[in-house]
Amino acid sequence: MLFFDPLYFLLLAPAFILSLIAQIWVKSAYAKYSHIPNARGITGAEAAAYMLERQGIYDVQIEMSHGFLTDHYDPQNKTLRLSPEVYNSRTIAAVGIACHEAGHALQHALGYAPLKLRTALVPITMIGSNLAWPLLFIGFVMHAMSLIKLGILFFSGAVLFQLVTLPVEFDASRRALVAIRETALLREEEIGGARQVLTAAAMTYIAAALASILQLLYFLIRAGLLGNRED
Repeated sequence: MLFFDPLYFLLLAPAFILSLIAQIWVKSAYAKYSHIPNARGITGAEAAAYMLERQGIYDVQIEMSHGFLTDHYDPQNKTLRLSPEVYNSRTIAAVGIACHEAGHALQHALGYAPLKLRTALVPITMIGSNLAWPLLFIGFVMHAMSLIKLGILFFSGAVLFQLVTLPVEFDASRRALVAIRETALLREEEIGGARQVLTAAAMTYIAAALASILQLLYFLIRAGLLGNRED
């Protein structure tokens, strides 16, 4: 039944469609604005550094990471890692993405509660994600309700992580756009491009959260914990 159930694909269809739209939007927005130089000629790394300095943050390292668009902020080491195409590029997209990641560093410095919660959930989520699927698979195959419930519990932790991620990402983009405007890192006519890139990226997080919620809903239905259980 599990994974070959029409209900599974029916429930996940909206998330799949939204994810597809988000991926197309991200690729389109990035492809466009990663080829348009910003008027100031500033790189992503320089933009992030300038944004942090203006906020009085001097203890965050900015490094170049490896891989395509692997940009992220590491709160454990207070390190902002930018992919080569963002670190070195002098484009509108590079400034927007770099400032978004700097927004996470600003959240960390200010003790932004959702970021603190997400950071605390990381190890729990990693363990739960690794255990949830085997428990659910074995539980459904063996009709072992105790394993199914335990798997659902672990999977719920992953769903919680996805939900907590949403305000963290939205707030980082908001802080980035505010800083970009206040510091004139981009001209007014360029800010719209940065906003498009960040909004498109946000849609991928919404799609991921929706997929997790709908998967959890499926497991609850098939376990008989929500609605009428089908034999």
